Amino acid sequence: MDEKETLHHYLRVRRDNLLGKLDGLSAYDVRRPLTPTGTNLLGLVKHVASMELGYFGEVFERPSGRHLPWLDEDAGPDADLWVTAAESLDSIVELHRFAAAHSDATIEALPLDAPGAVPWWPEERRHVTLHQILVHMVAERAHHLGHADILRELIDGTAGQRPGDPNLTVRSPEEWGVHRAAIEAAARQA
Repeated sequence: MDEKETLHHYLRVRRDNLLGKLDGLSAYDVRRPLTPTGTNLLGLVKHVASMELGYFGEVFERPSGRHLPWLDEDAGPDADLWVTAAESLDSIVELHRFAAAHSDATIEALPLDAPGAVPWWPEERRHVTLHQILVHMVAERAHHLGHADILRELIDGTAGQRPGDPNLTVRSPEEWGVHRAAIEAAARQA
């Protein structure tokens, strides 16, 4: 794989990982805020899909033609980070897939050194290349996937990228309890 294919691969994997965090959850669980700032799983999916449309669309003058009302001037703050009752789980997943297809088309059509301009960035950093945006979006995806990992664990205890994830230590619930208690004790002692 060349550098572009490598970056594109990691972007695709992170997309799939994020959507996987929704698997098997109820409409309530994917929407419910689990942090004081309201972070929720489906809102993260909506946010990163919206950002992909901007970064791989507007930045390279390849608009998707999709209107995102939560990004309008008169939308409330952080409207892209949560899902209204009128927005269905299916519609957000479809948006995510649409954004991925649109982004993939841009990535495939342009060379890594293709120039773009990010209108919402400060002037001194505004001019970018496809390479920079690919790196930025892989990092952005990974950042929000980390949030999603924690949210999913809080909802139902599911941890890792998939069942049997080799990156997680295998422990029984009781062993996890002992492990967590040891960490709590060390924190209190400190």
